[in-house]
Amino acid sequence: MQTTIATRVESGSFFDLGRKDPALTRLRDDGAEWALPFVLMERLVNSDTPYADYARALRADSVQVFGAGFDWFDAELPGRIADEINLADYEIVEHTAERRAALTQALERLASVHPEGFDRVREFVRGLLWVGLKSGVRASSLTSSSDPALPYVIVFSEKARHHIPPNTVSPEPSHLFLAENILHEGVHQSVSFHVLQNQVFAAGYSSKTSPKIEIAWRAAQGVARNQFWEIDRAFHATCVYNQLLRFRRTELGRDDLTSNERASFESAYAEGVPAVRYLMDQLELQREHFTVHGRELLADLRHQTDPL
Repeated sequence: MQTTIATRVESGSFFDLGRKDPALTRLRDDGAEWALPFVLMERLVNSDTPYADYARALRADSVQVFGAGFDWFDAELPGRIADEINLADYEIVEHTAERRAALTQALERLASVHPEGFDRVREFVRGLLWVGLKSGVRASSLTSSSDPALPYVIVFSEKARHHIPPNTVSPEPSHLFLAENILHEGVHQSVSFHVLQNQVFAAGYSSKTSPKIEIAWRAAQGVARNQFWEIDRAFHATCVYNQLLRFRRTELGRDDLTSNERASFESAYAEGVPAVRYLMDQLELQREHFTVHGRELLADLRHQTDPL
């Protein structure tokens, strides 16, 4: 039995985009590999909506970094897809030389400085959606996000070059912040894959009826859902924090940061350590909601958390 979150997609598993499957094979034969994750979306959502057919309308520029290829989506985001993953207020932004440079630099930073993180991103991320709010929409833009309903695809906005969630905001953009946000979503995807394929939570567990963990540092946001997290959400967050704090610590050990980048990472690291320790303690108080395998994962998370 595995005792850590998987770092590789198991060959032949549901998430293996190269496996023999009529719908996946048809897209590969048609040269529409960018639409492959949307076949999985159709099955996860358990819908008759042909998301993969809608995804064929997308264009994808290839971003190649250290032998890994990523599909940077272009064109109009199909409405049925946007509705399913809560992006109805967003549109894909124009591909510019500046954005390509920032994206490439971010991925190269992961590959050269954080190889384990880059390996996770390369394994669990295929599609990149750089979005912005539609004209006339009055709302606070997301920084980055991913949805378990759409494997392999992550979403981010221009804020990802300025914002280290939850509270560190830089007046200056940096590809290092974009790199962290890409890693952030790549870890979420890897955790989602693992949870969907392994029995992590006890029989009968439901996020709808889950005990809630109070998140004091989100109180200022004024949204009840962000102030009280379900156990599975807290578990995801703890896994992500453990990876991102290592990212920040590595960056802080380097001598090529600007003063603004260093100050931002110092602030984010100082805020993140007590947060992950609190989440770890709270999850251990809820051990009865985990399977034997889930408790092994908690023990591994504890082993990762204590040295931070």
